[in-house]
Amino acid sequence: MNLPSRHSLLGKIVLSTSVAITLLLAAAGWFVHDVTRRALENNLRQEIQGSLRAYESLWQARAEMLRSVSRALSNMSDVRRAFQTNDRATIQDTASEYWAQVSQSRSGGIFLVTDPQGEVIASLGGNAAGKDSLGGDAADKGARGGGPADKGRFAVVRDAAPRFPEQSDGFSMEDGRLYELVVTPVYVQTQGGSSGLLNVLVAGFPVDQGVAGDLKDRTGGSDFVFLSGGAPVASTLSDAETRPIVNQYRRGSGVQDLQLPGREFAVLGTTLRDLAGAPAGDLLILHNFDSIGRDLSALEARLLLIWAAAVLAGLAVSVLLARRILRPIRQLDQAAALIAGENYGAQVPVHGDDELGRLARTFNAMSGSIQGAREELIRRERISTIGQLSSSIVHDLRNPLASIYGGAEMMMDGELSPAQLQRLAGNIYRSSRVINEMLQELVDVSRGRIHSPETCQLSEIVFAAVDILSPVASEHGVAISAFVDSAIELPLERARMERVFLNLISNAIEAMPSGGQITISAKRNGGGILVEVTDTGPGIPEAVRARLFQPFVTSGKNGLGLGLALSRQTLLDHGGDLWVENNAGGGARFRLRLPG
Repeated sequence: MNLPSRHSLLGKIVLSTSVAITLLLAAAGWFVHDVTRRALENNLRQEIQGSLRAYESLWQARAEMLRSVSRALSNMSDVRRAFQTNDRATIQDTASEYWAQVSQSRSGGIFLVTDPQGEVIASLGGNAAGKDSLGGDAADKGARGGGPADKGRFAVVRDAAPRFPEQSDGFSMEDGRLYELVVTPVYVQTQGGSSGLLNVLVAGFPVDQGVAGDLKDRTGGSDFVFLSGGAPVASTLSDAETRPIVNQYRRGSGVQDLQLPGREFAVLGTTLRDLAGAPAGDLLILHNFDSIGRDLSALEARLLLIWAAAVLAGLAVSVLLARRILRPIRQLDQAAALIAGENYGAQVPVHGDDELGRLARTFNAMSGSIQGAREELIRRERISTIGQLSSSIVHDLRNPLASIYGGAEMMMDGELSPAQLQRLAGNIYRSSRVINEMLQELVDVSRGRIHSPETCQLSEIVFAAVDILSPVASEHGVAISAFVDSAIELPLERARMERVFLNLISNAIEAMPSGGQITISAKRNGGGILVEVTDTGPGIPEAVRARLFQPFVTSGKNGLGLGLALSRQTLLDHGGDLWVENNAGGGARFRLRLPG
């Protein structure tokens, strides 16, 4: 990832580590959360499957109890004799007595005696007749009417008839209630020795809220909803929850996820079949996702704590390791800054033999090499500077020495008039003074010493320089013209300013070996004096013009270029300046500006 350069390396490492840990833990947390959710959902579905198996086991036990009771009654001789009387009261009393003894049930079940066509002969069981319990007034009232006894023929007997003499069981809606029923035929021996169907016993239990609640208690908390005709007949849920579930449920195999406002349920349905094997209703086993939500919330809280602890621990370890790793890098950075500040003796401590240790050794070797190379370079530059300075001094001394030598030679070679001798003596004197002043100027410049200016005529300084260089100019065929008003007077250091014009005229003469013209002019310009020294030479090359006033810069002439550097410094010390321009028609033009 690209981090802003303004961050330190330590900050980048810590930020990168925190991002990496966050992403890694986020991925791991998502994976754990997803696996846990799937595991909890699978456990939930397994619990629903277990609840279904528990329901089937419990329901089979209830059905088996009904079958056993009905079979026991059908095999009792007293019951058969009572049934053979065809007297309703006798059958009612006998069936009631033996039902109470054999079934030991007072839980609201029903017990009917019908003829082979399903017509009710006797009805027992309070809930079947809309009463409270077995026996007593409920049995009498059942015999007199009410409940299934008033229905005439009982349809379940006809549905079970094809399976006689076997017992049949199944679900049936009677009087708006759902029952689990067992139909048992009662046979007697006829005079011919064959068996004859005498009556039919119909025993069962109603499917009501009590049954649903009992199932919920026995299956670990799963909810149950019994449906018949698409409508709920018993439920452990409230009506507000039951109705949306019934509306969304579609009969099929497997667990279905049903959404309610604010809740989610996993639903497993099984079909309730009647005695003929046709669907009579459905049983829905439900388990809500509240426990999964609570478990996932707890897991998310733990994952958040683990993430926070891991991030803090990771950052702490990263900071410690990064500081340990970055310590040599900081030392290298500090040493590099010292070298950048020309402290070439900087060294860094070496820690170990790893990459950073080898880098430190290489850096120390590089620093030593730079220091040695710098010392050697300084030594060579000093030698070179001494040679350049000597060459420049020799060059600058050559012109006045040539004047002295020429004048002395003329005095020795022939007889001269007193005026000529006077003139030669003056030239020799001035040249000697120039040499002395030039040497003193070098000493003063090297020591930063400046003399106090005096009021001078600018024309005297210019003509003095022209007189000194006139013999040399004549030898090279160069004509010098000076136009300076004698009224221009300025506070100047005479020797240094004369040295400026000597340098400019001498350079112009050297630039014109085949002859030419040098013109010197001065005029007032605003509040100062502008002096121009022009020549008809080749001009200043572009390559050196920008560096012309730097030390040791030359333009194809003898010497090594200290004269112009010293000349410009003289103008700057006087509050003026010196610069150069090329003439449009050829040659160079040096301009001097002096304060007026």
